[in-house]
Amino acid sequence: MPTFSAPDGTQLAYQEQGEGGEPLLCIPGGPMRAAAYLGDLGGLSRHRRLIMLDLRGTGGSAVPADPATYRCDRQVDDVESLRAHLGTDRVDLLAHSAGGDLALLYAARYPRRVRSLTLVTARARAVGVDFTEEHRREAASLRSAEPWFPEAHAAYEAVWAGSATDAEWDAIAPFFYGRWDAVAAAHAAGEVAQTNEPAAEIYASRGAFDPAAARAALAAGEARVLVLAGGKDGGPLPRVAADIAELLPGAELAVQRDAGHYPWLDDPHHFTRTVEEFLSAGKPGR
Repeated sequence: MPTFSAPDGTQLAYQEQGEGGEPLLCIPGGPMRAAAYLGDLGGLSRHRRLIMLDLRGTGGSAVPADPATYRCDRQVDDVESLRAHLGTDRVDLLAHSAGGDLALLYAARYPRRVRSLTLVTARARAVGVDFTEEHRREAASLRSAEPWFPEAHAAYEAVWAGSATDAEWDAIAPFFYGRWDAVAAAHAAGEVAQTNEPAAEIYASRGAFDPAAARAALAAGEARVLVLAGGKDGGPLPRVAADIAELLPGAELAVQRDAGHYPWLDDPHHFTRTVEEFLSAGKPGR
């Protein structure tokens, strides 16, 4: 696994998938989940060379000497160091879930380094948009006819009440997938082993975000932006994703109707076609 050095000397790792096409720098969510769960993004590696960063303290990346550097804004320069390591002047970025915050902060700090930004079911606390319990309840209600719903919903109530056991946290997994099957269950089972939980607690801690400053910086940027939401996802709901897109100049909104939080698993063909068409539209001569 290739590595590079972060500004503080921490050795960070990334995976490469796909041999053809231009690089697409992928930032995982979790927060602080190793990039392995992204797989090949539903076959997107057939179109682009995926550069999948393991954030500090996850996957193949080293644990930093200072745990405070897990905070989202303090990881922005890790992304910049990877760009420099790759030797490209401008990057296409793709970010999933909580990785959206890191990608937005990177685009705000280094606007001239970002050619395009693809936000996949992404958080946007960096620009002042968050997901609420009401959003989660609204999305959960869409699944009431599914056989797993009664048990999973009871577990969700425990989560919302702040009293959930580990088993109840596991039981809500079906809500995050557009189709709950063996593939989704196997994907969900890997989350605990892939996530740095102490780092996740620090990621969005006090001081990480200055939404007004980020919005102002992003308003002056020229990067093309795609905001991709899942029709069955509560984080973000499609209408909340539309609010995020409105804050980003010229952003396009795409809703994958039957997808949950991991749209590349729910319908790989639809996902890869949507993302590749967006990326290809920005190439010279198109």
